[in-house]
Amino acid sequence: MPVNDSTGTRELDTVLVTVSGPDRPGVSSVLFAALTAHGVDLIDIEQVVVRGRLTLAALVAAHRDPEGLQESVEQAMDSIGMEVQTSLHHGDDPNPRPTSTHVVVVLGRPITARAFGAVAQELAAVGANIDSIRRVADYPVTGLELHVSPDPDGRTDYPHGTLRARLVEVARSAGVDVAVERAGLARRGKRLIVFDVDSTLIQGEVIEMLAARAGSQAEAEVRRVTEEAMRGELDFAESLRRRVAVLKGLPASVLDDVAAEVELTPGARTTVRTLKRLGFRTGVVSGGFTQVVAGIVDELGLDFCAANELEVVDGTLTGRVVGEIVDREGKAVALRRFAESFGVPLAQTVAVGDGANDIDMLSSAGLGIAFNAKPALREVADTALSQPYLDVVLFVLGITRDEVERADAAEGVLRRVPIA
Repeated sequence: MPVNDSTGTRELDTVLVTVSGPDRPGVSSVLFAALTAHGVDLIDIEQVVVRGRLTLAALVAAHRDPEGLQESVEQAMDSIGMEVQTSLHHGDDPNPRPTSTHVVVVLGRPITARAFGAVAQELAAVGANIDSIRRVADYPVTGLELHVSPDPDGRTDYPHGTLRARLVEVARSAGVDVAVERAGLARRGKRLIVFDVDSTLIQGEVIEMLAARAGSQAEAEVRRVTEEAMRGELDFAESLRRRVAVLKGLPASVLDDVAAEVELTPGARTTVRTLKRLGFRTGVVSGGFTQVVAGIVDELGLDFCAANELEVVDGTLTGRVVGEIVDREGKAVALRRFAESFGVPLAQTVAVGDGANDIDMLSSAGLGIAFNAKPALREVADTALSQPYLDVVLFVLGITRDEVERADAAEGVLRRVPIA
């Protein structure tokens, strides 16, 4: 688009000024004092500081004497020991700022140069241009957020699913995770998140912990059936009935015992605390049991919960569940019900899970995240994460570790647990 003067009758010259050097107070004021003396109009500006090194770029429209402007800027920056480059263009801005169409988040521990290079190479192969890069996390993983757009010359476009599929394949071989989302308001408009419980919000499977109280043979049988169900090889409702049957005769007190032993997944508290600060509605939809899940809901201050209920008669487990089973279809139904109750469109919801019984729920959500998931779920999820920390979900949502820690520090709850 041409840059015109205030009368709209003459195209102005544009000057790109790029300043670099040690970051310190006063650099911008010296630069803009020089620019002000020449009466320029500011068109665009961007600044980044990496390890104390400043790079500041300003694009201005010059009404008069663009060569003199360049000389003045160079003298001003030299007076404070900063390097400067200027380039003059006549008429149109030769490289207008691109409109990014997608956000690519790369997560790893660590992200090697080889891994990032492979991702960048694949982006180039599909005609995607990297418009900007920022670090979103240094703990518990390294996270980099790339804003990308199609070929700046408009020669190439790419379907969302194709871009993700190609990047995920490259990332897997490089040992990192990659999340791909469309850029724009939809990404920042999420308002409700639902977590699966077993092996997602908590470590391990509650049904296996309960079965261990019934003996090693019962525990092995439950583990075998659980694996079949999570891989999608067995209907979840049938698998649940078969697993619960082995609990028959156990005292109901085992539910309290197991609830006391449950361990949250690393990062779970941080994730829920941060999302609640942002106004998210948070909750769980679980194929597990209300008698155990209820304690987690209270501990984390969650807004909603859907789970199965074990039948107890005279203080003893009967080996049956009561009420409607929360199975694969039931999880999706629960997500829709909770979203409707809070007035949140499905497009603004997030679902996080790990097994085949989460497929419908993740497919229904605006963003479906497979967390250390079985292949059946990874294939249909929008994003698949293999890091063992739940707070990586925050980075996928565009929330940075610095933002999380500043909020934690303000509340006096900031801490970093050493990672082996």
